[in-house]
Amino acid sequence: MKRYEALAEEIAQSIRTGVMKLGDRLPSVRQASTSRGISPSTVFEAYYLLEARGLIRARERSGYYVIAGARSLPPEPEFASRPIGESTAVDVSELVFEVLESIRTRDVVPLGSAFPSPVLFPMQRLARSMAACVQEMDPWSTVDDLAPGNAGLRRQIALRYLADGLHVHTDEIVITNGALEALNLCLQAVARPGDSVIIESPTFYAALQALERIGLKAIEVPTHPREGIDLEALALALERHAPKACWLMTNFQNPLGSLMSDEKKQALVALLNAHDVPLIEDDVYGELYFGSKRPASAKAFDTKGLVMHCSSFSKCLAPGYRIGWAAAGKFTQAVARLKVTTTLSASAPAQAALADYLAKGGYDKHLRQLRHTLSVQQSAMVQSMVRHFPKGTKATRPSGGYFLWIELPGKVNTLEIHRQALSLGISVAPGPMFSAQRSFTHCLRLNYGHPWDARTEAALATLGQLITASMEAQEA
Repeated sequence: MKRYEALAEEIAQSIRTGVMKLGDRLPSVRQASTSRGISPSTVFEAYYLLEARGLIRARERSGYYVIAGARSLPPEPEFASRPIGESTAVDVSELVFEVLESIRTRDVVPLGSAFPSPVLFPMQRLARSMAACVQEMDPWSTVDDLAPGNAGLRRQIALRYLADGLHVHTDEIVITNGALEALNLCLQAVARPGDSVIIESPTFYAALQALERIGLKAIEVPTHPREGIDLEALALALERHAPKACWLMTNFQNPLGSLMSDEKKQALVALLNAHDVPLIEDDVYGELYFGSKRPASAKAFDTKGLVMHCSSFSKCLAPGYRIGWAAAGKFTQAVARLKVTTTLSASAPAQAALADYLAKGGYDKHLRQLRHTLSVQQSAMVQSMVRHFPKGTKATRPSGGYFLWIELPGKVNTLEIHRQALSLGISVAPGPMFSAQRSFTHCLRLNYGHPWDARTEAALATLGQLITASMEAQEA
């Protein structure tokens, strides 16, 4: 455990045991630094982590205060999912489209959205880069930037990898129209109709849609809401089904928010290497961590080129620019050729603009602010749930990303909750859309990536009323 983590845990234990109570003021960063003989940055990271956990909150020009003891927070889900373990045909698109249609208007409170608020991103700064690049753009860039993509942008992405201790050559990076295209191209590079692919349970609904579109079967493997996929269950699935690929989110998984440890990621890659099964790693939330260091990707432990690492700028910098990439290892050529034969290339101006923005600096400063904002908004949502949701509700408390996974008590049908809430101008993401087997009927995914305000608070209150009414109807 790092120093800031140890300090955070010590303070959290004081809160859990009642030594520190609701409303108590924590020592200032300077006081804690002096009394404990540690750096101010270590204290700040500890307080930052406690804020992300919903235990303390900063008040402007006043310091940090305890806002909740552990007893007042909803308990976390304790157990991994239990899918049937069979290879399953996928048919979820109609349900997914029904939910997605509900968030295409500003009048709806977007708790079911898959995206953070666009107001959190440096759109004006990006626009200046775009304007400058378009004016100076070489006409031949329309040819030069065909797959694998803009050389300057690929270099900047390679430098981001290098900063995290991972050596990825620019020639291994293929620029795509967002991460979703990267993931789909990687899937097409290694699987054919009728093949089986391992996924998490629950999983990102777009993974299910990709399998459905190509005609692949899903093998759902138990996944823990904090620790990620169950490696023992994964080993059994590999032996039993001989899948063509494994599609996972190792960092802040959507919808759970789970984070695999570095040790578990290394074991995951070793296991897949032993079976010669490619890993399609969806890492679009990796930059949205609340701690002091970006969590490693599974790609960091790849020795055989079997890990296809996919990410984008859509969730952390430039939504709407639709620029992502795949660092596809031994499958790079296949992915690049698929890119050429499908959409040919990503937008040349968008690629150039992002390359310019990254080269001029400012990205890390933006990310620090974005992470802080998301952690505070997570705390606000958790506290609102405490006020409005029925007793017995369980909620994850991820250390990054912008989703909470909610397990509701009783036999609440979240598909019905979704439809009732939508009629009142509130969108939610019901659990069945994250499962090939339409499981998790008592679960919801909620998005805290939008600025917290009275409208959102009222939406949580209404949602709590709908859930309580549903529970009472079940008991009647």
